[in-house]
Amino acid sequence: MSCASCAARIERSLRAVPGVTAATVGLHPPRAWMEFDPERTDPPRLRAAIAALGYAAHEPPPAAADGDADLPPPRATGLIVAVGLAVPVVILSLSETLFPGRDLLLLVLSTPVVFWTGRSFFAGAWRAARARSADMNTLLALGLLAAYLSGAAIAFAPGVWKSAEHAPHAWFDAAVMIVITVRAGRLLEERASRRTGAAIRALVGRQARVARVERDGRHVETPSDQVRVGEVVLVRPGEKIPVDGVVLEGRSSVDEAMVTGEPIPVERKPGDAVIGATLNGNGALRIRATRVGADAFLQQMVRLVEGAQASRPRIARLADVVSGRFVPAVIALAALAFGLWLAFGPPEALGMALLAAVSVLVVACPCALGLATPTAVTVAIGRGAELGILFKGGEAIEVAGKLDTLLLDKTGTLTEGRPKITEVLPKDGVAPADLLRWAAAAEKRSQHPLAAAVLARAEAEGVLPLEPEDFRVDEGCGVSARVAGREVRVGGPEIASDPDARRALAREISALAAHGPTAFAVALDGKPLGLLAAADPTRADASATVRRLRRLGLEVAMVTGDREETARAVAREIGIERVLAGVSPAGKSAAVAGWRADGRRVGMAGDGINDAPALALADLGFAMGGGTDVAIHSADVTLLRNRVAGVADAIALSRRAMAVIRQNIFFSFFYNALAIPLAAGALWPWTGRMLSPMLCSLTMALSSLCVVSNSLRLRRFAPED
Repeated sequence: MSCASCAARIERSLRAVPGVTAATVGLHPPRAWMEFDPERTDPPRLRAAIAALGYAAHEPPPAAADGDADLPPPRATGLIVAVGLAVPVVILSLSETLFPGRDLLLLVLSTPVVFWTGRSFFAGAWRAARARSADMNTLLALGLLAAYLSGAAIAFAPGVWKSAEHAPHAWFDAAVMIVITVRAGRLLEERASRRTGAAIRALVGRQARVARVERDGRHVETPSDQVRVGEVVLVRPGEKIPVDGVVLEGRSSVDEAMVTGEPIPVERKPGDAVIGATLNGNGALRIRATRVGADAFLQQMVRLVEGAQASRPRIARLADVVSGRFVPAVIALAALAFGLWLAFGPPEALGMALLAAVSVLVVACPCALGLATPTAVTVAIGRGAELGILFKGGEAIEVAGKLDTLLLDKTGTLTEGRPKITEVLPKDGVAPADLLRWAAAAEKRSQHPLAAAVLARAEAEGVLPLEPEDFRVDEGCGVSARVAGREVRVGGPEIASDPDARRALAREISALAAHGPTAFAVALDGKPLGLLAAADPTRADASATVRRLRRLGLEVAMVTGDREETARAVAREIGIERVLAGVSPAGKSAAVAGWRADGRRVGMAGDGINDAPALALADLGFAMGGGTDVAIHSADVTLLRNRVAGVADAIALSRRAMAVIRQNIFFSFFYNALAIPLAAGALWPWTGRMLSPMLCSLTMALSSLCVVSNSLRLRRFAPED
């Protein structure tokens, strides 16, 4: 493919294939993504649809899923040869010295430039004609042929074209300069556009190339993409982990900054999951591979980013509609300019009419309009991936930039999602260590998050819990266990045997809950030993993020299934005024629907299964990367680094991207609205001059390059600290 019109034509053809529900075609890299019903069509039929347009298509190998790294770099050989031939053509054309056979010499020198270096223009125009359409190549091919054939006619029959006052000018210089400037522009554009795949190449570059696998009782080095699920891999200190897996033996710190963005390595021990491409620390690990090849976390990220970069927001439809009608309109304008000059021009009108027509054909640039949206979307999604923000498509970028209301789940989104014991409140005569020891013993076999918090606090205090003899869950009341022959209960006021003690515990628990923490009591043989208070700490960036979202003009509200007191305490801490607490999953969806019914553009951020319906219903769903798979699949944006600040970063990046897209579209319209009349000769009545085809070809090439360069500015987007 040579321009954005090629990509648009292939996309329309694929969408017309029965069974295809969605198709997107990108220019850089030249990729097509499709969703189709396998009972109605298949890849060979899709390739045939592309072949019918004159293009060849193949499925890229899995190893090439790194943007355009598998494509050959753009070559300048043909351009260099063309420049060598064009220099004497231009010098001789501009020289006032005439000699016999000059135009025939120009014809010989320019022919290989036009038909060899410029062969892609004619091939593209032929493909467009076969598909009964027209594109950028059509304009270039017509302009080239007009300039070249008129020059050939003058070279072979100069007397026919000579007027009484003027010798004919053979436009070979214009023909060769059109080829050179457009080819140079496309070369620069392709090289600049390839930089937009840097994020994908950076992701793939992080993976380990070699894995040390245990096979037949010995360690065998093999490419990491050839490891099979279930095989055991040895990772030595300081090496990259080659595949996703579970630790079987060993303990080590693992740098997971690639995924989480956190600079501090995390400890990994037997039973813990590890992610391929993360960096092992100072310990050796034996891991069992659980996800390899295309199923690995890193490759899933690559596919998500690639597919998102190729998708386009709704604003691109305007450019698509205009581009589809642009080329026929330009051809009509060129014919009109030719006719007007021929009818009303000066004596040398034929040459000027030809000059005007060629200039109009060459200066018009549908490519700039076609590139306006996809280049900005590609760069923005790539930059988002570098920041740990995965947009699932170009439309997500457009919607994120238009949000005016944001609903935030509490647990796991605004808070860390891991409760911690914040207060140990023993009764008179009970030591804090004893209170923790009995509580930890009762909770030792529990899977509840609060049990993990109790055990973590006991370990931090150096308290060794006793081993429970039996364990049971008391529905609605907590847990109980037999420890050292005594009955230990952890839960609400009901665990106390004395009615007065129950009432006292109820008052104390309510007083603590009014300030936010979840409080529960510990009793030994029915006698209260004291209270423990637990809280889910707010994320360190929560308050700053809420302030930043307000500066971006969004109304922020909290929607949570937690208790009213706890929710409002967290909301006060981070600065949220509007709170909906005690809300079920259906209630969260209803809240989203209510705000949308009021005409608001609603975003929803969450991390749990209970958030999935609301994430899917919102105009845009943000899923925390540490959340459940259901939430992540229901959302439009995934925050890999599990930071709520990523929501604000995504919205700010989206707004910047949409501003660049609008700039690109405005520039494309403005350029063509100005350039086409000037090329047709609008300046002649006042200046007596016309734009040369050489200048027109240069400005046309630069227009596409300007759009790409403007989009590349998004690579410098930096989130607010």
